[in-house]
Amino acid sequence: MSERLHTRGSRSRTETDEKESEQTDETLSCPECDGNVINDEEHGESVCADCGLVVEADSVDRGPEWRAFDSREKDEKSRVGAPTTNTMHDKGLSTNIDWRDKDAYGRSLGARQRQKMQRLRKWNERFRTRDSKERNLKQALGEIDRMASAQGLPDNVRETASVIYRRALDEDLLPGRSIEGVSTSCVYAAARMAGVPRSLDEIADVSRVEKAEIARTYRYVVRELKLEVKPADPEQYVPRFASDLELSEESEMRAKSLLRNAKEKGVHSGKSPVGLAAAAVYAAALLTNEKTTQAAVSEVADISEVTIRNRYHELLEAEDGLVA
Repeated sequence: MSERLHTRGSRSRTETDEKESEQTDETLSCPECDGNVINDEEHGESVCADCGLVVEADSVDRGPEWRAFDSREKDEKSRVGAPTTNTMHDKGLSTNIDWRDKDAYGRSLGARQRQKMQRLRKWNERFRTRDSKERNLKQALGEIDRMASAQGLPDNVRETASVIYRRALDEDLLPGRSIEGVSTSCVYAAARMAGVPRSLDEIADVSRVEKAEIARTYRYVVRELKLEVKPADPEQYVPRFASDLELSEESEMRAKSLLRNAKEKGVHSGKSPVGLAAAAVYAAALLTNEKTTQAAVSEVADISEVTIRNRYHELLEAEDGLVA
């Protein structure tokens, strides 16, 4: 008896599947010419691609009811939350309670409501950092964001620096080293990996630790995590220096040309890329008859005028047809 029921059940399921497949096939083919039916989402219709017959009209639009004409407007109207990010210790998945004691209409809260919100903020903060590892990560990512913002580094550098710090934390590289030192070295490494390097002096200016500690920690992190950080290219510093000095695009291209020629002649070997870039910008400004001084270049590049003079002469001597 049970075998018969099982057989009947399997037959009924098979017949149902065949009917559904036949219905699917019918909806995919045109009833007039058996042509292919395509969906016109813009007009909400299903149309035969061969004869043009409208098979189905007024289909349900499952998209948003609002319209957006650019990416900014689309982001503003979208109802989904912010994407997850490594720049926050909880990746942005926790709740944030606003520090302002106001309701959704901008009206101030009463005394009892303010006390309640204060308690909620306190407990929310405690739940967000459950252990010492999360507190460490939260402090370090705050430092990374502060330093990257002070140096004008883009978001991808902050993201990369955060990932490097998370790896260092997971592999127990922090014992015996300060949080500030490791986070600073992560920013320095991420900037070089992203092709927007900052000099060690520039990074030290916005850090809370000494330059020597940053350099020592940077070498340790790169070695232990096996990061592929290429030597800094002097040409990568030129656009920023030229922009700060308000030089023309012609001067910027001339400076890059001087540096490329110096690399071909081997003049750059063993010399600071920041010093070479600063000297190239100064030499290019003179060659294109733009007014700038060694003092101005020194201030922008955070390098001594003596270094600029020495590298400047070397670059001009390496340039074909020019004599310093």
